[in-house]
Parts: sequence; structure tokens; C-alpha cells
Amino acid sequence: MSQTDPSEDARHAAKMVKIKAARDRMMATKQGEKGLIIVHTGKGKGKSSSGFGMILRAIAHQMPCAVVQFIKGGWDTGERRLIEAHFPDLCQFHAMGEGFTWETQDRARDIAAAGRGWEMAKRLIRDEAIRMVLLDEINIALRYGYLDAEAVLSFLRDEKPPLTHVILTGRNALPELIELADLVTEMTLVKHPFRDGIKAQPGVEF
Repeated sequence: MSQTDPSEDARHAAKMVKIKAARDRMMATKQGEKGLIIVHTGKGKGKSSSGFGMILRAIAHQMPCAVVQFIKGGWDTGERRLIEAHFPDLCQFHAMGEGFTWETQDRARDIAAAGRGWEMAKRLIRDEAIRMVLLDEINIALRYGYLDAEAVLSFLRDEKPPLTHVILTGRNALPELIELADLVTEMTLVKHPFRDGIKAQPGVEF
């Protein structure tokens, strides 16, 4: 077992004391709570996964929540299985999409499905008993013009209850949505196995 240098240990301890004091001063200024508009975007993997992680965290806190899927409605995902089997009393799950746009190849159908998803989303967000709503892949519907962007933005800005968190996932989030949001995370693609011929796999992609 390696031995530590007492002087180095003392310097480390003194440094940590200063860091803790600074953090405590910063945290003392943070008192407010509000329902956040949260955006997960970017070309990297993990946008929906992160959103579902927040949903599971809300479930663990006994916070009623809901999921509306705008694109991947036809997928048999692990998240959907888990939530519907074990937490239906805490989390509503609505798969409103019919698959990726290159699969349906029917713009009118995609627009209709997105519209139904958005009507469901508005109903859930307006329900103040529901504390968190995940709008999975809504950014794709907005990018393709399946939804009226200004209508979505104005609803989030003017009608979202003060303590309700709304998470919007999908690449290419609109600049106006990023401006409106309280928390924005961009997933950066560094490496992906799909480029090496590895298909989407259970437990990783769905």
C-alpha cells in the first residue's frame, strides 16, 4: 500500500475546505424552485435515455409524471415495458408516433400523428398534479414542421404550470426553443458503433 505525504494531505485538506466554503456561499443564494423547460439535443446518443432517467428519478420521488413519444411510437422499448409494467400509477405513457419519417413516408400521416401527440401533451402539461412531462423526440417533429413551432413555444411560455418540468428531446432543437429553455444539454457524437456495422441493440438503444 502506498504511503501518503502528510504535507500533501494537509494542502489537499486546506484546498477542500476553501472549495466547500465557496460552494456553501453559492448554495446559500439558491433558494427558489420553478418548473423547468429542459432540452436534450445534439447528434450524440443519449437524449431520450437522459430524459427517461429523469422520469425514473421523478418516479422514485413519488412525483406523478407522463411521457409522450412523438416519433418512436412503434418501438417496443425497455423504458415503455418498465414504466407500464411497474409504475402505471405514477407515470402515464403515450406512444403517439408511427415510426421515423423515412419509415412512414407519408407527410400527412406524420403531421396528423404529431398533432395528436401535441394535443395529448398539452392536456398532460396543464394537469398540475403531473410534475414532469417528457416530450420524447418532439424536436424532430418541430424541425420537420409537423407542429406549429410558435404555438408550442407560446404554450410552454404562457400556459405551463409554474412547478411543472417539461423535457423536450431530439436533435436539431430550434434556436427559439433553446432560448426559451432553462436547461439545455447538447449530446456530442464522438464514436458510435453503427458506423462500424453494429445494429441497434436492446438495453443500449431501446
